[in-house]
Amino acid sequence: MRQVLLLNATYEPLTTLSLHRAVILVLREKADVVHRDGRGAVLRSATRTLDVPSVIRLRRYVRIPYRTRIPLTRAALMRRDNFRCAYCGQRAETIDHVIPRSKGGPHTWENCVASCMPCNHRKADRLLEELGWALRVAPAVPHGAHWRLIGAQLDGDPQWAPYLVETAA
Repeated sequence: MRQVLLLNATYEPLTTLSLHRAVILVLREKADVVHRDGRGAVLRSATRTLDVPSVIRLRRYVRIPYRTRIPLTRAALMRRDNFRCAYCGQRAETIDHVIPRSKGGPHTWENCVASCMPCNHRKADRLLEELGWALRVAPAVPHGAHWRLIGAQLDGDPQWAPYLVETAA
């Protein structure tokens, strides 16, 4: 699934979104294309031709509310873990509680990780010590205003680099 970097009207990075959503924003004249796809890909319809965007910018400024704690959602957790299983590194499809909820584990950032189906089923409601497993990376709460862009420097388009320099700090 191709991702597009979304910038605020001030060129501040907001998030990444699907190509489909980006094209809709451009066609509805809510956003402008800042950088086209590096390979020169084009989308065609019966009446229009549109260069595939890599970076788009909103025409109107969107205020981002300050939050002391980022809400734990499936999408945010998958983004934090870069869609990789915390146990084996394969593509993750599910969420797993490191300390199972059946054993008193909380539903918090520090106890939830992305997991592939085989690892999630093998672990079931057991503790890591019972299986002899270890986490590849300790789960933590994402920080900063641009937490949705975690991992974007690694898997994004090289044209995103100038906009993501400030978010890496």
